Formats: sequence, C-alpha cells, structure tokens
Amino acid sequence: MPTAILTGQPVPGSSIEADLRSLGFDVRSATDVPETETLVAESPCDERIAVVDARFVGHPHALRLGLTDPRFPLAAVPGAVTAQPGAGRTALTRVLAREISASGDAPTASRPAALAVADNLADRIALALDADGVAVHRPELGSLTAAVPADPEARHEARQAVAAVDDEAVRLKSAVKSRDGFFTTFCVSPYSRYLARWCARRGLTPNQVTTASLLTALIAAGCAATGTRGGFVTAGVLLLVSFVLDCTDGQLARYSLQYSTLGAWLDATFDRAKEYAFYAGLALGASRGGDDVWALALGAMILQTCRHVVDFAFNEANHDATTNTSPTAALSDRLDAVGWTVWVRRMIVLPIGERWALIAVLTAFTTPRTTFTVLLIGCGFAATYTTTGRVLRSLTRKAQRTERATRALADLADSGPLAELLARTARGTAGPAPATVALSGAVLVLCSAALWGAGWQTVLCCLGYVLTSSIAVLRPLDGALDWLVPPFFRAAEYGTVLLLAGKAEANGALPAAFGLVAAVAYHHYDTVYRIRGNAGAPPRWLVRACGGHEGRTLLVVVLAALLSASQFVVALTVLAVVVALLVLAESIRYWVAAHQGGAPAVHDEGVPA
Repeated sequence: MPTAILTGQPVPGSSIEADLRSLGFDVRSATDVPETETLVAESPCDERIAVVDARFVGHPHALRLGLTDPRFPLAAVPGAVTAQPGAGRTALTRVLAREISASGDAPTASRPAALAVADNLADRIALALDADGVAVHRPELGSLTAAVPADPEARHEARQAVAAVDDEAVRLKSAVKSRDGFFTTFCVSPYSRYLARWCARRGLTPNQVTTASLLTALIAAGCAATGTRGGFVTAGVLLLVSFVLDCTDGQLARYSLQYSTLGAWLDATFDRAKEYAFYAGLALGASRGGDDVWALALGAMILQTCRHVVDFAFNEANHDATTNTSPTAALSDRLDAVGWTVWVRRMIVLPIGERWALIAVLTAFTTPRTTFTVLLIGCGFAATYTTTGRVLRSLTRKAQRTERATRALADLADSGPLAELLARTARGTAGPAPATVALSGAVLVLCSAALWGAGWQTVLCCLGYVLTSSIAVLRPLDGALDWLVPPFFRAAEYGTVLLLAGKAEANGALPAAFGLVAAVAYHHYDTVYRIRGNAGAPPRWLVRACGGHEGRTLLVVVLAALLSASQFVVALTVLAVVVALLVLAESIRYWVAAHQGGAPAVHDEGVPA
C-alpha cells in the first residue's frame, strides 16, 4: 500500500486524511523534516510515497491527479508531492536529506531563495527537485482547487472555491480524450463516460473492458461470416457496441488513472485485430453467398495498414524535430481556428470512429462488396489527403531531424539479412535519395507482379527490389521525405502478396494471403508500439528470422514461380503460421515482461487512427 506522510500541524475540520485514505494511501503524520525522513525510510521501498501538507485544501480529484498517476516517477500539486519506487524515490530522499542539513540556512546556490520562502515542506521538495533538474509532473488542474492556505481567511476562500466546483463533473469531463473524432465526440462519449464510471465503481479494469471489446468484435465477425441478412445486421450492431467499449476502456483509464504499459499495448493491438478480423468475417460471409470479395478485404487491410505506417513514420520523424516551422502547418493552424473546419478535417480522414460507424451501417444495410468498395474509396481519399499534406509540410519545413528519429525510421523500415549483407558490401557509398529509391523499387516489383504474375520476370524484378531496398537504407534516413521509405516498403511487400495470390486463381490463395499480411502487419504494428514506449525495435534475431520485408517479398515471389497454384496456397499458409508464431510469441513475452518489470506506464492521447 502506498504511504502518504502528512506534515505540519493538522487543521480542525480538515478532510485531507480521509481524502488520502480514499485514494488508497496509508496515512502517517510527521511534525518536522527529520521525522518525515524517518517515515520515508521506514515505508516499503517498492511502494509509492507522498508528502502532503496537513493544511492542504482542495478537490479529491486534484490529489488523485497529483499523487496517483502511474506514468510519472515524480509529480506534484501545491502542497503535495509524490515519488514512485526507483529513481523518483531516490531523488526525493536526496532532497529530504539536504533539507535537513540546510534547515534554517540563508539562501545559497544549492538552496535558492524560492526554497527558503516556501511555507510548506511539500512545495520545498518540489522546488528542490526542479533545481536539481529532475522532471516533476504538474498536472493541469483547470477549475480544480489545490492550495495550502496561510491563514483562516485564505482557508475559508479555498473551501468556498472547492464547494463552487463539482469535482465529479470535472473528473467525468477529463475522462474524455481532449481531441477526438466527430462521431466519437458527439455520438459515443456523451454516454460512454458514464459507462466508464460504472465500471470504475465496480472494480473493473481498463484491460478487462478492452478484452470485452475484442470479444464483442470477434462475435460480430462471426455473425458477419454467416452470410445472412440477420447476421449482417447483428454484426453491424455488435461492431458499434465494440467501439463503445473501445472508447470506454480509455475513458476508464483516464477516470481512474489506471494506466499501464500492458494496457496501452492491448488497446492498440486489439483495435487492429478487431477491425481486420471483421474484414475476414465479411469476406467469409460474402463467399457463403457466392461473392468472392477476399481481394477487396485484403486491399482494405493493406490500405489501412499503409495509412497507419504513414502516420507513424511522419510522427516519429518529426515529433522531436527542432526549428519545426512550415507554411503548410501555419495554414492548418489557421483553419483549425475556424470551428466548423476542425470537424470537417477530422471526419474526412476517416478516423476509427467514423470508419467503424461506416462499416457497421454498410454491413447492416448493404452487401460486403459495397462495404469494401465504399471503404476503399473513403480510405483512399483520406490517405491521399493526409499524405499530400504531410509531404507539403516536409518540403517546406525547416527542421533538423534528431538521431532518435532517424533510428526510429530505420527500425520501421524492417530491413532484413539480405539488405544488411548488401549494405555491408556497399559500406561507405553515398546512395541517392532514399525515398526516391524506395519508391522506384516498390513500383518495379508491383508492376512486374501485376503484368507477369508468377513468372521469372517477376523474380528478376524482385531481385531489383531487394537491391533498391538496400540502397535506400545505406545512409541515415534524415532527409525531408525519408519518412516515406517505410510506407513504400509496406506497400511493396503487401501489394506483391495480394497481386500474386489474386493471379494464382486457386481456392484459398487470397485467404492465405490475408493471413500472411495480417501476421506481418502485426509485426510492423508491434515495432511501432515498442518505439512509442521508448523500448526500441524488436530484437534483430526476430527481424532476421522473419526475413525482413525484402526477404519475405523475394521468398513469396520465388514460391509463386516454383510451385503450382495449390502448392502456393499451402506455402502461403505455412509462411503465415510461422511468421505469426514467431512475432506473437516474442511480442507477448516482451510486453508481459515489461509490465511485470515495472516499465513506465504509457498512454497515447494522439489522434485516433
């Protein structure tokens, strides 16, 4: 149980002790700094510790935000400071020891005047941590109150401020993501936040709600696979229910501050699993009615995955860039200043809320072929719009890419042993623009697969793709458009599999290709989530074992040329199973170990995909 140490003389009628106990703290009292240090030393080393002034007046949710958020090693609000086990607690202990030795001293370089005049220990600790250059999170409180009144009059005013604001209403409002799509904001969040509160009061965790959302979507996919009108209608309704639960898990995490590394991974990966499983269910349902739409289903998955890679690569390339200026970005900011344009621009990119609503309605009232056709047109337009804007921003931006960004792009490229071998051979050679080379190779292999299918001409062109892929990563990806290299690689690999499976004209070829692309796409998504969690890319042995993007593409092309159509289907199926087993086993091992090892909790508040 975490420990909260109340410092100073308690004030009659104060609710601070009860508030801290309601947040799960074991409350102890200390009258001076040495006693506080003793209590800190006696508290369990593997638990959170908090120092709170006994005169604190404020909303319980202000304390919750300041003292219980698992994402930050150190956090503070006026009159309260907290530290998690590890580096945060070590820093707090160091500051406390210095506070004892410097007590009563005049201001010095090691004890700034601001520390000497702070009238409570918690604030002095927070200021000392700042002076040491240690990051202390200070949450935005908005209308919430957190203060240490110095006299009865100030205390009365603080209590009036607390009474004037509905703490629970603020908590519910802050549970909703600050930036979300139109459908989510106006059609789901107005009631899903109350569902999140209901879950919190019954002890449910975000991970449990996330799992419920996955199961609901899988049942929806099963209903769609029946191929009946009743099944399609039920599938559409269940898909919307799954999305409501998907919104609820994040709102529950924000409402109760239950963030975790494992939860962020589950939320992200399950979103992809739900959507792509539903695509497969629709395709199965259509085939039961005599309409083969597997090519459309696979095309929709490829397009959506490539859209995500564009998003991920652009954001990773530029999120910490310096001198980040662009006329295109300035125009975008001006458009955002006009209220209605904000929602139009968010809707036309078909974020997850709008996309799932579209899929659900079309599934219920039309055919799978119509659903996929409309989805491809909508996502194609959205991809063109967002990618064009990002290219323009990159061309007009004056920025210097950081080493971390170039490393992230190299990891997202997913280059395998063939590219490594060729890169070692050409070490020291200055290659041409990576994005141009990658695009040339992608066009080469895709056109050959479209024209010749499983022919030796395609094999030769694929060898050219392997060569261009190696040249594209010869130098660091620090150019203005180098973030396009990973999306070009994804489009080349996935598109080649689709084209060759479509030309095989064998039963099961496209479903097998769907499974293979799904397994590889999971590997690429997992790479993104590890990078976002500051864990780096998957281990090199896994990338090599999976062949890298160029190795897998060459293998599929060679198998298509060597084997008969029926044998090619078996080969695609086996390859899909092998890749899935490799990437899933390593991914699950890593994320569970990271969670059990106390990795910092993460939470993505970016624009939903």
